[in-house]
Amino acid sequence: MKLADLKVIVTGGAQGMGAHFATRLAEAGAQVAIGDVNEEGLAKVVASAKGLPGAIHAHRLDVSDEAQCESFVAWANTAMGGLNGLINNAGILRDGLLVKKDRTTGEIIKMSKAQWDAVIGVNLTGATFMVRETVAVMAAAGTPGVVVNMSSIARHGNRGQSNYTAAKAALAANTVTWSREFARFKIRVGSIAPGMIETPMTQGMNQKARDALVAAIPVGRIGVPEDIWVGVKFIFECEYLNGRTIDIDGGLSM
Repeated sequence: MKLADLKVIVTGGAQGMGAHFATRLAEAGAQVAIGDVNEEGLAKVVASAKGLPGAIHAHRLDVSDEAQCESFVAWANTAMGGLNGLINNAGILRDGLLVKKDRTTGEIIKMSKAQWDAVIGVNLTGATFMVRETVAVMAAAGTPGVVVNMSSIARHGNRGQSNYTAAKAALAANTVTWSREFARFKIRVGSIAPGMIETPMTQGMNQKARDALVAAIPVGRIGVPEDIWVGVKFIFECEYLNGRTIDIDGGLSM
């Protein structure tokens, strides 16, 4: 699929990778609908895209809210005059060990249900709602399309990320499931598994953990959103890519 022909939703589009993807798509002539809870960030992305060959439309979206996913997809379909793509990018971190012992008091501390629910709600349930609603619109219109999920190399397992790992592993597995289910609609599904990427989310990590991860990357640097964009572009453009997750991680093993 040519980028200029895309009418695509990007979740988590107010900053970081989502904002970068939206801008790159608009530069290529695509129509883009970005959603995020950060309305100020959405406005900045729209303003920065003025004069580009394509266009960026923005609307508030909390992907963990099923009703908002449904209404956002309907709005995007109307705003862009159709819909043939989704980048499932929205995500949050609420890291912590499932069970740990306080070094001072010896108290046993458990990951809270709130920590678990927040990450699963955005990174998995919300992502699934967005796929369901987007594909339903494309299938009803008989429009071929592409879904790009954002998984993570953490899907293989990473200390302190039980919630995040569970969500990202499920997205990678469902990339295969959905590619088989949606083939009848001529909708392809691919996934990118980023490693350590410079974004506002990773900038909020524990500094010691962040430094250790960067030091373990064989290419010798942290990734940038453009590195991931190259993979996203490939999934859209390669008509023979379906049901697969591409690791873009600089060689990092967790």
